[in-house]
Amino acid sequence: MFRPGELDGVETALVDRLDFLIAGVQKGGTTALWHFLRQHPNICFGSRKELHFFDDETRNWQAPNYDALHRHYAPGDLRAGAVMGDATPIYTYWTPALERIYAYNRDIKLIVSLRHPAERAYSHWRMEILRNAETLSFSEAIRDGRKRVAEQAERDGLHRVYSYVERGFYAEQLEKVFSMFARQQVLILKQTDLACRFGAVMDEICSFLDIGRFPTYPRREQVFSFAERLEDSFSEEDRSYLEAVFHDDMKALRDVYGIRFCRQ
Repeated sequence: MFRPGELDGVETALVDRLDFLIAGVQKGGTTALWHFLRQHPNICFGSRKELHFFDDETRNWQAPNYDALHRHYAPGDLRAGAVMGDATPIYTYWTPALERIYAYNRDIKLIVSLRHPAERAYSHWRMEILRNAETLSFSEAIRDGRKRVAEQAERDGLHRVYSYVERGFYAEQLEKVFSMFARQQVLILKQTDLACRFGAVMDEICSFLDIGRFPTYPRREQVFSFAERLEDSFSEEDRSYLEAVFHDDMKALRDVYGIRFCRQ
């Protein structure tokens, strides 16, 4: 939320509260969303993607200092009529973050971009391999490697790196989201929507945020993480294994939210 202010006699722009968050999910097209939305004249993001404020376990959450979040928004970048947002896609998975977000602004809007959970898991694993944060094969990581999530959890059975499978239980995450936020405050997308109906999705987001449409749609550079080469794909055995693991959750997604995934 933008509000004009005055500091030392100089008119400045102050952030009172953020209006929206791209809150999920990692490897679900959030970088593409952030890339496109920050090209809208009435959407302002902070100094970088993924401010990681509400999942920061080092903060004093009994008396949170929101100035530490708001200082990422430069006064010169803010303007009347603009909405302020951040894109930190761990928030739907990091359960304490949702409670902190609600305490911060119960009227905030959340955008959640989903991807087939098996494909999301593989993309997540590839990212950690490239970061040298993972040594197990994908097959090992999604099977016995899952023990590490509980054994090395940072908070409440949550792990940032090894949660390839755990982050894919979307119905569980959405149940938590909707236990706190009204349905009209949450926009659920699928990563493939950005490729298949780009203009419609951009319009839908603008309507959701109560701002005008893009004067000109953003250029669609290849920023989608699902553009992996076919030879980099994971095995049919691993896919079938994960689809069995996610079966009940994906059924709940279909039955409750009407969300279905097609293989890419």
